[in-house]
Amino acid sequence: MKVLVVGGGGRENVIVRKIAESPRHPEIFVAPGNAGMADVATLVDIDAMDLEGIVSFASTHAIDYCVVAPDDPLAAGLVDRLEDAGVPCFGPTARAAHIEASKAYAKSLMAAHRIPTAHFQIAESPQEALSMLKNAPYPTVIKADGLALGKGVMVVKNFNEAELAIRTIMEDKKFGDSGNRVVIEEYLEGPEVSVLAFTDGHSVVPMVSSMDHKAAYDSDKGPNTGGMGAIAPNPFYSPEIAQRCMEEIFIPTIAALNAVQRQFKGCLYFGLMLTKDGPKVIEYNARFGDPEAQVVLPLLKTDLLTVMQAVTEERLADIDVEFSDESACCVVLASQGYPLAYESGKPLTIDPEAADHAYVAGAIERDGTLYTHGGRVVGVTAVADTLQEAIDGAYRLADGVHFENKYARHDIGARALRELESQARRRHQAESEG
Repeated sequence: MKVLVVGGGGRENVIVRKIAESPRHPEIFVAPGNAGMADVATLVDIDAMDLEGIVSFASTHAIDYCVVAPDDPLAAGLVDRLEDAGVPCFGPTARAAHIEASKAYAKSLMAAHRIPTAHFQIAESPQEALSMLKNAPYPTVIKADGLALGKGVMVVKNFNEAELAIRTIMEDKKFGDSGNRVVIEEYLEGPEVSVLAFTDGHSVVPMVSSMDHKAAYDSDKGPNTGGMGAIAPNPFYSPEIAQRCMEEIFIPTIAALNAVQRQFKGCLYFGLMLTKDGPKVIEYNARFGDPEAQVVLPLLKTDLLTVMQAVTEERLADIDVEFSDESACCVVLASQGYPLAYESGKPLTIDPEAADHAYVAGAIERDGTLYTHGGRVVGVTAVADTLQEAIDGAYRLADGVHFENKYARHDIGARALRELESQARRRHQAESEG
């Protein structure tokens, strides 16, 4: 069986390696991939947004199945084109992927179907946005409407900051055409939870919950990044909350998409805020999160390829999807300065022990040597019986990755550990009083 994975980062690396574990021993190609995947897949020098090139490669190389992982080609309709060419895919069509490609659309869909989310307004011009922001409560949240690599969200504390954000997004076009419209929404408070879910448009199978760490610096300071690390499971996500999310958010979202003829098949990512009024949707993604995939997929016990094909063939309800009850931690090693100015082209070496747990996200190979290529370079993931052991293991493995100006946050999982300690104290107090 020949499988093509589209994409080139850490998320695609973990997907490729998980598919490589399949008992069917598929031959795996990845376009474009990166040099850190060459040991398990054949790299294909085609950009993820070269839709014609990818369809041509899939047709001429008799690809049996394709996994489209990044947001841009999904929104551009790569799945549609591949399926028209007779190549079955894991991933939503462009119509379904619009739930991520336009935050304004997603918010309007939630409002129409009473899916809990923050109150919002949509502005089509800088003038309209500033008029809305004059009377907004602060802090408030401003989001570029379109895809922005996870960085198009700004929390502003006052009108002066709001003016600067609107100028940056809508006039300076920091995020390109993604900033032609903005969503202005209520600032929500509470723990954040990421829940990735397999869905074939009928059944919904949530994966293990996770917690992303988006800010560049410790204590959630600094600019937003694509993600500096993640842990799973998320201790704030109790079974009771999970049941409420299934009933109030997950199933209603799939039903809402079906109602507007946008059946979603693939991985639907629910970014949630656990507010005092209950769980609410912050955002949807139409694919695996990065780096959430690097902690969730290592815990998947069922063959990933089998699950993906069941999604494509709309028979997800017929298989049992199992996850380990262990914990996982991923620490992202980035180039100093990311997500702003940073240098690439530094020699990259990975010790043998770390290599077994490293998901290279940004590297190229020249004359047998790896070099950094991008802001996020490597994610290292450890799996253990407890979260503390997973965190300790991930940081120990991170010491085995070497490149000049390596940078990592030092507090991945710290908030989750504090919550686990708080839960233990509450249990102890309840037992003492009982």
